[in-house]
Amino acid sequence: MPSPVPPTGLPDLPVTFRPTRTRIVLLSIGAALLAVLTVMSLALPALNPGDRGSFIGTGLLVFGVLALLSRPKVVATRDGVTVVNLTTKRRLAWAEIVRVNLRAGDAWVHLDLADGTSLPAMGIQPGVSKAQAIADARALRSLAETFGTGTSAT
Repeated sequence: MPSPVPPTGLPDLPVTFRPTRTRIVLLSIGAALLAVLTVMSLALPALNPGDRGSFIGTGLLVFGVLALLSRPKVVATRDGVTVVNLTTKRRLAWAEIVRVNLRAGDAWVHLDLADGTSLPAMGIQPGVSKAQAIADARALRSLAETFGTGTSAT
């Protein structure tokens, strides 16, 4: 059975929600720190090869952690939603999403699921861009109401 066509006012599918500003800041800081530590390790003549490797290794480790923190996203397609958090990835059918929540003070959106559990969707977070996060949460809520069987609450 073909998926329904989204009514006007909904984002075109597929759509990816992610905290773009936060991602840019994290990856920029990570790249800058890696570059500074690499240049320092090569510029300091008193360092032996092991020390140089430690400087570069530390830069790579910090960059890796910041890249992991910039990973969260929510991808909505006609078939459902893929939620990518720091270390996990979960695919949901629209019917599994009962409610999309972003209440005042929440660090990110929470999806109430049909099995009675709640899944954090860290790809929509109001930290740096609150207005964008609210718009993204509303769009995801509208998609869930259109394609799924759930209801919404703010």
